[in-house]
Amino acid sequence: MGEKLTPLLLIISFNEEYVTLILNYLIFIKREIKLKKYFILFSTLVIISSSSLLAQDKGFGIGIIIGEPTGVSGKLWLGGDNALDMAAAWSFKGDGSILLQADYVWHKFNLINVSSGKLPLYFGIGGRVIFESNDTYIGARVPVGLDYIFSGTPLDIFVEIVAILDLAPSTDFDIGGGLGIRFWF
Repeated sequence: MGEKLTPLLLIISFNEEYVTLILNYLIFIKREIKLKKYFILFSTLVIISSSSLLAQDKGFGIGIIIGEPTGVSGKLWLGGDNALDMAAAWSFKGDGSILLQADYVWHKFNLINVSSGKLPLYFGIGGRVIFESNDTYIGARVPVGLDYIFSGTPLDIFVEIVAILDLAPSTDFDIGGGLGIRFWF
């Protein structure tokens, strides 16, 4: 009788491992689809925002940021000295994750005089979301930076440091920053 149960127990054991493997794969696929939806949503918002560029004084710029985070940077001038600064990037926090951030920034153009172009100091407030494999971090950002805007060339170079207060899943303070370049349309 014990000999007849042994193959049955092996089949049941094999099926449990197989089901566990399939469930883990489905959870992984579900997480990847969720992250892709957030990235597509963010990209769509950037494209929709850029459709009204003709009404903006200084337009829309897109480029890269290197640091924490590293990825695609976008900036939309809202008029005057105000802009919306965004990024869809890779965060090196933890095991590495997708990060979305957006800041409302004010520029002070008259603080630093340069012979060519403009070099405003900027500061602002915003938020970020980091999608890690096991957690989603939500935090507030306070960026401070310098943005060199070339004269006669549709480029700018920026450097920033950012105080970050993560609010969920737990409270934590962090510092981020980066160096970047954008092309203006």
